[in-house]
Amino acid sequence: MSASHTRLSVNLNAIAQLRNRRDLPWPSVTGLGAVALQAGAHGLTVHPRPDERHIRRTDVFELEAMLRRDWAGREFNIEGYPTEDFLALCEKAKPEQVTLVPDDPAQSTSDHGWDTIGQAALLRPVIERLKRQGMRVSLFVDAEPRFAEGAAALGADRIELYTGPYGHTFDPAKRAPLLDALDVTAKTAEGLGLGVNAGHDLTLDNLPALIARAPSIAEVSIGHAITADALLYGMAETVRRYRAAIGDTEVLAV
Repeated sequence: MSASHTRLSVNLNAIAQLRNRRDLPWPSVTGLGAVALQAGAHGLTVHPRPDERHIRRTDVFELEAMLRRDWAGREFNIEGYPTEDFLALCEKAKPEQVTLVPDDPAQSTSDHGWDTIGQAALLRPVIERLKRQGMRVSLFVDAEPRFAEGAAALGADRIELYTGPYGHTFDPAKRAPLLDALDVTAKTAEGLGLGVNAGHDLTLDNLPALIARAPSIAEVSIGHAITADALLYGMAETVRRYRAAIGDTEVLAV
């Protein structure tokens, strides 16, 4: 399943975390989400955690309402660990995509992917449940082909490549084998009929090499770097720069 180009989903968690430092309604999660969409982001991503330390349940439904009302054709992606509460939230919000991640609730951020073979008994009924209701399911995985194979066997629609090790590495010689692993895993997934997403610690500097090496990546989900860069360039200009970095020149209806 090859993609004609890679699309950008803006993760709003860091914006919500900044807002939550004060008992105030700004920065507005929905407001900045709308700015990102206006600038050409294909979708929005949130990762609500049980303690609501950044994205709140109310944010999920406000974003869902905004997307349905004002941005037909753009996508909502909800990430999270498949607790019953999380699954019920997804069933109510009905995002286009649910990305399942193996985070412990106490983790500050994702730092590893699913063992799609060893954790098959947990994942299979969750995937079936979400897909029955029309949601695309993506599994967050490390860059190892066997995990892509496991995701395909479970009936997932996509994988999301965990790009943290690549994003944390700045020596070109050390980056090369990490790009190799991401490329091989992406090709394995594509050969099995899976779509390929990617995310974690992706930046304006490291995105072009990743997309050049693995052009079948359908979507990148980026939050921390976009939020940091938005402090310098503003959200709209930052989204335009990230779209340029992934080669996305599609003109989207506004």
